[in-house]
Amino acid sequence: MIKQVSYIALLTSITCLMSCNKQQANHNKTTFTKIDSLTETYLILQDSLLHAWNVMAWDEKEKTKAMHSLIHLMHQKEEFDNQQLITLEQRLDQLDRIRFTQKSLANNYVIEEYDFASNSLVSEILSLAEADTEFIKNVTAQRLVDKVKTTDQRVDEYRAQYDQAATRYNMFIERNKLYIKEIDKDYTGHKWALFHMDSN
Repeated sequence: MIKQVSYIALLTSITCLMSCNKQQANHNKTTFTKIDSLTETYLILQDSLLHAWNVMAWDEKEKTKAMHSLIHLMHQKEEFDNQQLITLEQRLDQLDRIRFTQKSLANNYVIEEYDFASNSLVSEILSLAEADTEFIKNVTAQRLVDKVKTTDQRVDEYRAQYDQAATRYNMFIERNKLYIKEIDKDYTGHKWALFHMDSN
């Protein structure tokens, strides 16, 4: 009788052990699947954020390049004040140096300073070019003026697109902060700043 009880107890223990191992295996599988899925989403959000930033930054550089080309074209015409053009060129060079980055975006002053300098240059260079009726008839000059205008008009649109991508990324981080180290072992804990803070 004692042997039979021991045998039953042994069978029960083995059954329990197998069941527990199976449950643990299922748990591990579920956890792995969740992390795998979150990692995929995380990478997609990162790509989306990088793409939005690159599109915006490229367009901003294209605007600056068009203004440089416009000044270079005006330099070839005697009607324009050479010293005034040199000053505008120097200010454009300065604009390149104070351009914001994803990290400096957190400092509102950096954005305000850049926007003030950029808006002033756009206004002054376009006014100067369009004030000369003969110059503005030049096909190249007109093309460059149009490019400066269209890229300048897209600034808010591209910044809004970046803000949307950054907001989605930040929300994902907040919702999944318990898993973030498993998703990205190099994650430093920061969130991305937005152009319009009230968008968050």
